[in-house]
Amino acid sequence: MPDPLHLALLYGSTREGRFCDTVADWLRAQLALRRDYTVDTIDPALLDLPSRHGGAASADLVNLQQRVWRADAFVVVTPEYNHGYPAALKHMIDLVASHWHAKPVGFVAYGGLSGGSRAVEQLRQVFSGLHAAPVRDGVYFTQAWNRFDAGGRPHDAEGSERAAGRMLDQLAWYGHALRQARAAWPYPAG
Repeated sequence: MPDPLHLALLYGSTREGRFCDTVADWLRAQLALRRDYTVDTIDPALLDLPSRHGGAASADLVNLQQRVWRADAFVVVTPEYNHGYPAALKHMIDLVASHWHAKPVGFVAYGGLSGGSRAVEQLRQVFSGLHAAPVRDGVYFTQAWNRFDAGGRPHDAEGSERAAGRMLDQLAWYGHALRQARAAWPYPAG
């Protein structure tokens, strides 16, 4: 078995009382059952990032850039707000720039009727524009607030775990392939 991939788990929400913690904690428990990943949690609510692009680099910004650079793969846990993804997530993504190149991205989304799928479709475009490689399968929780029990477990644990397993398997395949490719020759970003 190859060395584990260094996975960065990105939180999408910074709202007070956010549901993101419940979904991310569930995913982290799924990841703990696997031997093919080490996990670094990146939560924009805990970072003091500059409000403007191009200003002086804060210690948190430098740290964020280094953590994204070290990552072999990413999973974004995001809500859908007003048919899109949160501004704090976009800001964090944009501040990092080229460190996303040639790395796979998976998604776990939650929301109302769409389960966060509209936010993910927009994020696929954003990450593709940054030369990252979004994987096909994801995990979507429709009416998410009604899908988890008081202990933070999905009512349909089997279906949710199966969806997470497919996404994480795809992420691992791309993660290993792209890590080898990045080591063999530099990615030709335009």
